[in-house]
Amino acid sequence: MAKESTTIEVGESSTVTKSRSPVVVDEKKKSFVSANAGGGYKRGLAIFDFLLRLAAIVTTITASSVMYTAEETLPFFTQFLQFQAGYDDFATFQFFVIAIAIVASYLVLSLPFSIVTIVRPLAALPRLILLISDTVVLTLTTSATAATAAIVYLAHNGNPNTNWLPICQQFGDFCQATSSAVVAASIGIVFFILLIIISAIALKRH
Repeated sequence: MAKESTTIEVGESSTVTKSRSPVVVDEKKKSFVSANAGGGYKRGLAIFDFLLRLAAIVTTITASSVMYTAEETLPFFTQFLQFQAGYDDFATFQFFVIAIAIVASYLVLSLPFSIVTIVRPLAALPRLILLISDTVVLTLTTSATAATAAIVYLAHNGNPNTNWLPICQQFGDFCQATSSAVVAASIGIVFFILLIIISAIALKRH
């Protein structure tokens, strides 16, 4: 009788073991497939992030260089007076050139982190660093662009309440260059907003 009871107990334990093993294998397969799917999705976001950063580098360098070279001298002058306008005549424009140059430098330095997110799409730390840094730099870009846009608006339209006359009727090329720089910087702001959204989506799905 003792042998029969031992045989029954061994048979039940082996049956339980055999029935549980396929369940464990299936769970591992499901987790492996879901991890691969999530990694592929995030790799696509990381590639898009990298391309956006390249485009933002082009726009910010363009904005800073166009503003830096904005200068015009009127063809008429007197013996003691020459009518000239340049970016260094306005403190706001100088701030714009420096700030946007800093933004362009940051974008170049952020490229290695973006490459890391492509190679390791499931890594959360590089994506978090980019999210925080992009938010800070977006603030700097927005402040510089908004301040410069206000001065450009005054240059085009003036302010009758304070007797500020528009200068763009005389310095047309100068105003066109400054306006182009503001437009390029505004496009860079849009790129930064997209970069922040991409990082937020990638972290949310982590």
